[in-house]
Amino acid sequence: MLRRAIATIAVAFISLAAFAQKERHFNLHYSFTVRNVEPGQPLRVWIPLAHSDRFQDVRVVSQQGDVSLRKTRESEYGNWMLYGETPKAAKSEYRFAVDYDVLRREKIVLAHDKLVPGAADRRASRVMLARFSEPDKLVPITGLPAELAAQQAGGATTTLTKAHALYDYVFHTLRYDKTGAGWGHGDTLWACDSKRGNCTDFHSLFISMARSQHIPARFEIGFQFPPDKHSSDTVAYHCWAEFFDQQMGWIPVDISEAWKHQQLHDYYFGAQDPNRVQFTMGRDLRLNPPQAGPPLNYFVYPYVEVGNQEHSNVALALSFKDMEQRTVTAKK
Repeated sequence: MLRRAIATIAVAFISLAAFAQKERHFNLHYSFTVRNVEPGQPLRVWIPLAHSDRFQDVRVVSQQGDVSLRKTRESEYGNWMLYGETPKAAKSEYRFAVDYDVLRREKIVLAHDKLVPGAADRRASRVMLARFSEPDKLVPITGLPAELAAQQAGGATTTLTKAHALYDYVFHTLRYDKTGAGWGHGDTLWACDSKRGNCTDFHSLFISMARSQHIPARFEIGFQFPPDKHSSDTVAYHCWAEFFDQQMGWIPVDISEAWKHQQLHDYYFGAQDPNRVQFTMGRDLRLNPPQAGPPLNYFVYPYVEVGNQEHSNVALALSFKDMEQRTVTAKK
């Protein structure tokens, strides 16, 4: 009996160790310059803010701006931002910077399609689930994506198996390709036609198909850091998706990363590596206070208006540096 008990404890310990989360601790420098501002015109600036949650601890080390900044939050998705304005610009350039200290943890919700104990996030109001079941401007839930979803998920009987079928379809149909024009807008119909794109295109198609099958799905965006570098003067944005299962809660998918690292196809259905930080979620965003222009397609870079018109002459400088060495083990 004692030997059997010891064996049971050992198996449990090994199982827990297998799901021990890796971490990445880094500084992120987020700065930009608004150029060619016409003096005398009103200037308004919105800066997306990273936030803390179960898988990332975020601390703003410093924030600077050539106009006073205050923290605001939009009501639809709960995204945080910094907002600043001046009624009459006094110069042609304005500079802003935010420095972060971030501890990001690996997120494993599913392993081999089985729920990892304690990993599920089941928090979802009816209002939010309803919103994440609706179309966005570039993310339709009828027409071609709905037809494709019905074909792919036709034989599935659970939310999980349906979502897995849609994940596999996007993985096998699209290719990660940022040549030419059209990619990067998260336009589902463009992705259906071109069968290529970046992370926004991959996950827009998945979200359209999932929502057409009455599976709530949400778009999340932030920044990604190379796993083989400890610092870099350039940082790329990255996005992913999550879908909601009534029994399991929110389940992450990262299909574009799976495509780039195809040996991790199974891993990225239900998990996220720690080489990222999330900033915001949602599409068609109204900021706080509301911008004069149309809703934003997504919000990861600063949004600027001069004279109540979008001002795109913004030079970004994003960099990161690891705070400590981290253990990296091969995923299976």
